[in-house]
Amino acid sequence: MFNKDLEKLMAGTAQVLPKGELGKKLESGKKLKIKLGMDPTSPDLHLGHAVVLSKMKQFQDLGHQVIFLIGDFTARIGDPTGKSKTRPALTEKEIKENTKTYFDQVGKILDSNKVIVRYNSEWLDKLSAADLVKIAAKVTVSQIIEREDFANRLEKKQAISLHELLYPVFQGYDSVELQADVELGGTDQTFNLLMGRTLQERFGQEPQVILTVPLLEGLDGVEKMSKSLGNAIGLNEPASQAFGKLMSVSDKLMWRYFELLLNNTAAEIKQMHKDVESGKLHPMTLKKQMAHDVIKKFWSEKDAIAALQSFEDVFQKKDYSKATEFKIAQDTANPIWIVDLLKALNSVESTSEARRLIESGAVSVDGEKVVDFKATITWKSGMQIKVGKHKIFQIK
Repeated sequence: MFNKDLEKLMAGTAQVLPKGELGKKLESGKKLKIKLGMDPTSPDLHLGHAVVLSKMKQFQDLGHQVIFLIGDFTARIGDPTGKSKTRPALTEKEIKENTKTYFDQVGKILDSNKVIVRYNSEWLDKLSAADLVKIAAKVTVSQIIEREDFANRLEKKQAISLHELLYPVFQGYDSVELQADVELGGTDQTFNLLMGRTLQERFGQEPQVILTVPLLEGLDGVEKMSKSLGNAIGLNEPASQAFGKLMSVSDKLMWRYFELLLNNTAAEIKQMHKDVESGKLHPMTLKKQMAHDVIKKFWSEKDAIAALQSFEDVFQKKDYSKATEFKIAQDTANPIWIVDLLKALNSVESTSEARRLIESGAVSVDGEKVVDFKATITWKSGMQIKVGKHKIFQIK
């Protein structure tokens, strides 16, 4: 039983550090404290977050105590991971707004009745100057600037603010306060997670095990999934819209989604590859299966069936009467800037994404392409707007 549990938890991971330590903690029979922290930098979680949340669900199903930590204090600093310049700080009001729907979204994956939700402002807000000095004394500057992004910025003589250097220290101290046994995160968080181990050890605690999962590529297949990059599929999006986005991913990226979102084994994916190469299975059929199964897992079976049917009606049978109907508020400007129209339809995440789609000829209104980013549209009932390959809207 123990070996099966360990095998399940190790599957789909990028790294588990130190090697062998997770097995020892599980073998102890102790109910482990599993920590996952997220800064509320946006009101929406997406399928990239679902990868690590699904791993947390596995620990939860084995009876361990899962702690979802909302980094409302650290969000005021902004995680400098992967950044070439200082991130703008969020206000307390913005953070509060962003956290409103977090728990509901997390509940799509975790059993919300068995989740402990904590906020790191509970302890970080209360730190005195003396407390901060005590914590900082346990970390060296050379340790902090070992981080690749900090090292790169120093080499290029780019500014690094002192509060950015403190970010990994604060995140690490969260593990001390929570007395975490295991901390989960994406591969981009490895340095911050290891800082938790360092500080726990220096505060006399047994250091946590670090378990990282691969980063899920966004719809572009290049960058990690991120709302700010306009390549994300939000957990709060309508299922039909999420289905359309899933169908837009490349055939190459489809395999990653089978692996990271649906947890198909390497053997299963290898067999699917063979079936496609031999002509036994068409890539479109397989992609529809992937999209259906993702919607079923993170939305519902009912949503998955309806989204698949809608996709086949609209995009394969060309029955545009079945397109997603959208009612625009009566007080909406008319005519309206094309970008504002796309945002009203919830078809784009940002102005930059809208611009990219418009200028690449991926937006059309009643069959006419709109390629002018500054264009205004006079909208009316029955108008059809196509965005990308797999999103069609009909205004009520």
